[in-house]
Amino acid sequence: MRTARNGDVELAYELVHDAPGHPMLLVGGNFTQMIHWPDEFLAALAARGFQAARFDNRDSGRSTHCADRPHYTLRDMAGDAVAVMDALGWPSAHVLGPSLGGMIGQVMAVHHPDRVRSLTSISAAPGWGLRFSRPRLRTLVGILALAARRPADRAAAVEQTVRMFRLLTTPRYPVDEAWLRDVTGRAYDIAHDRAAGMRQQAACKASGDRRAELARVVAPTLVVHGDRDPAQSLRAGRATAAAIPGARLRILPDVGHYIPPQLWPEILDELCDLLRAVDHTFDTMAE
Repeated sequence: MRTARNGDVELAYELVHDAPGHPMLLVGGNFTQMIHWPDEFLAALAARGFQAARFDNRDSGRSTHCADRPHYTLRDMAGDAVAVMDALGWPSAHVLGPSLGGMIGQVMAVHHPDRVRSLTSISAAPGWGLRFSRPRLRTLVGILALAARRPADRAAAVEQTVRMFRLLTTPRYPVDEAWLRDVTGRAYDIAHDRAAGMRQQAACKASGDRRAELARVVAPTLVVHGDRDPAQSLRAGRATAAAIPGARLRILPDVGHYIPPQLWPEILDELCDLLRAVDHTFDTMAE
């Protein structure tokens, strides 16, 4: 496993595709590790000419866990992502992230504009608080109740995650529970610090309302949001798109917080269409 450094934070990362292509940095969400990116999605990226890299955010997976360090913000996490790009030798890259990863990508596009070729912000918000997310009360209560529990062992952690995803998805697009049980078990074996995810959430909260600074984003931006997202309501997606000049908003009907694998191809096709609209040579650019 390769590592990059941002100050005293060490970041585990992996270059997914050896073949050259348009560089794509994948930024993970809260309580996830780089292994959570589905193989089918990574293959779809390669088929569209992207060379993807993924990494563990601070406080996840094999990267530094920050229990004994000062509080951090999304700007610090954006610096981590840039450090991974530096280690890869990428002057710039397309950036894609769901939830927390989308928010980190937003901050990268503001504070490191020369490093972000395009931004795909998925199931994310431009700030913290009920004015953006407006989660459904019943679902929120269920999520908070599950998050407050500390699983006793690996099996309990797997079951807790499955129950959480049932809250975050819709009957039309349920999560593949066999895949989820497998990846959750493997993630638990790598690291299972529940407090780490809460520190990541605290970074979002500490970063406040970012709508004003998002007006400075110049990267072509695709905002993707499910219209039944119980964690970050559609209001959050609309607010993100409204804050970023020229952003394209793609609303996914009957989709929750988790984007189902069968919709990834059309999302990536939408991104490629956006990139061709701003650069007609996109498909044939030599890297």
